[in-house]
Amino acid sequence: MAKAARAAAAWRTYREVTRPGSPKLMTRVRAIPRMVGAVLRGQYAGLGKGKLTLLGLGVVYLISPIDVVPDFLMLIGVADDFGVFLWLMGSLLGESGRYVQHERTVIEGRLEEAG
Repeated sequence: MAKAARAAAAWRTYREVTRPGSPKLMTRVRAIPRMVGAVLRGQYAGLGKGKLTLLGLGVVYLISPIDVVPDFLMLIGVADDFGVFLWLMGSLLGESGRYVQHERTVIEGRLEEAG
């Protein structure tokens, strides 16, 4: 059940990234550091600090040598890492896409004010 949910989330993220008019993959990836900085400075309310903390913990879990399920238990140990990876990528790409849209809206608003 959880595997199917992760696969469905990955598919939704893929469809969102490839939808016409949507920010493309590399645009989203490059926006992640700007998004994190904006959240920490309080300039972007679209992503709460709690969810940002969860995303950070996901990164730490993936790079940490300590695992909930050891990798030497081949299928189970790798599956939990892969599940965290899918959740993390889906969340980061989705959030960064919304952040890019937010940036575009802010820029358009400034242009309207100046024009």
